[in-house]
Amino acid sequence: MRRLKYGEPIIVVSGLPRSGTSMTMKMLDAAGLNCVSDGVRSADEDNPKGYFEDERVKSLDRDRDKSWVRAARGRVIKVVSPLLQHLPADNFYKVLFMRRNLEEVLASQAKMLARRGEKSQTTDEAMIASYQQHLEKIEFLLRYRRYFDVLYLDYKDAIERPRVAAERINTFLGGHLDVDRMTAMVDEQLYRNRR
Repeated sequence: MRRLKYGEPIIVVSGLPRSGTSMTMKMLDAAGLNCVSDGVRSADEDNPKGYFEDERVKSLDRDRDKSWVRAARGRVIKVVSPLLQHLPADNFYKVLFMRRNLEEVLASQAKMLARRGEKSQTTDEAMIASYQQHLEKIEFLLRYRRYFDVLYLDYKDAIERPRVAAERINTFLGGHLDVDRMTAMVDEQLYRNRR
């Protein structure tokens, strides 16, 4: 029924920044899926295996014309969690949502900012409270908007048991992916901000 109404689903990888979304994109790319990426943001010290981003996503909350999103049907796109609510309702989305310990997220973000010579404008406690409130709203959104279907994945679990994560993703997306290649893409050495 959903496929008749919306066409092929758009696979969306989401979560807070620094929650493992790039790792998940790399897994899906290795599995043979077509990832929407413009290559503008290249690999760096913070993400040595690449970001897999498309700059158009960053303006989803401002652009009136979002027709380009429809072209991602049957493909994979990365959308950070604050922008999920701005995806157009005329598509069906299979969302892989990455969860990560919020102290680890903040530690990873702080290192990224330090490398750029920047500093956070608020306390860790305030940021954690803000993130928790944000995630509650996003989970509500994903539960009640009918054009979303979601699989939650934990970053630490995916690093420590990558095959289990790959198998869960494979099942969620229809069971036709290369689980071995997905598993091989997970690099435990990149788990650098453990709590």
